[in-house]
Amino acid sequence: MADGQALVLGGGGIAGIAWITGLLAGLAEAGQDVTGADLIVGTSAGSTVAAQVGSGLALDQLFRRQTEPALQSREIMAKLDLEQAAADWAGFMQGVTSAEHALRLVGKYALAADTVPEAERRAVIESRLPSREWPSRRIQIVAVDAGTGQTRVFDRDSGVSLVDAVAASCAVPGVWPPVTIDGRRYVDGGVRSIDNADLAAGHARIVVISPMGYDSAMPSPLPLREVVGQLREGGSHVTVISPDEASVAAIGDNALDPATRFPAAQAGRAQGRAGAAGLAQGG
Repeated sequence: MADGQALVLGGGGIAGIAWITGLLAGLAEAGQDVTGADLIVGTSAGSTVAAQVGSGLALDQLFRRQTEPALQSREIMAKLDLEQAAADWAGFMQGVTSAEHALRLVGKYALAADTVPEAERRAVIESRLPSREWPSRRIQIVAVDAGTGQTRVFDRDSGVSLVDAVAASCAVPGVWPPVTIDGRRYVDGGVRSIDNADLAAGHARIVVISPMGYDSAMPSPLPLREVVGQLREGGSHVTVISPDEASVAAIGDNALDPATRFPAAQAGRAQGRAGAAGLAQGG
């Protein structure tokens, strides 16, 4: 078992970005800052927060970027019907021979969808990031190849721009366009796993911040509950934090609505200020 700490930041739309940011700020105010982890794994919304944390801006500054209109990124309004998306994705997994087979079907669906232009969506992602340069610290951003169904984990040694990596990880199938990188098209890493916590295996202490939580409606080849069980069996101390009742209400039923940023960030901060069980030893 390797030493060290890992922080896993999961998917959850624009509201998820705001909630995670608020939670991290609140935890730090409660004396439980987890952002100094040796590894940060970011998926979808979590990839944005990972890049933002790695930019060097203080958590209170990142919080203000979620709550103050003059500092907020330029977003495109979209609607994600979680129940319908869950039903569609569940259909992709029926009768498939492997997880990659299912993810290829999701990729095919994403490639055929009518969305905003790729360049327009990329500009949104770029506006979210305080820095366009990869942090010097260890950050992994997860996406899936739409053609092969294979997982791609981007980091500072991948030769891929940070903006493109985050855009790929945030490319929700059917909502946003797959992202072109070196001639390949990539979709949201959340189709593999909403959190991809398995990539933190080998760390002594792992904190998973999951906007979707254990009971996400989205089907996954790697359900969080199973992955956490495996990590614990491997000897890791794992703490999972998901939205409390007030945060669920603040996030609402459309996590892609930019209007959720202020309430979700505020609710996350309040939840974080209350502290989290399992972090007493600095996990």
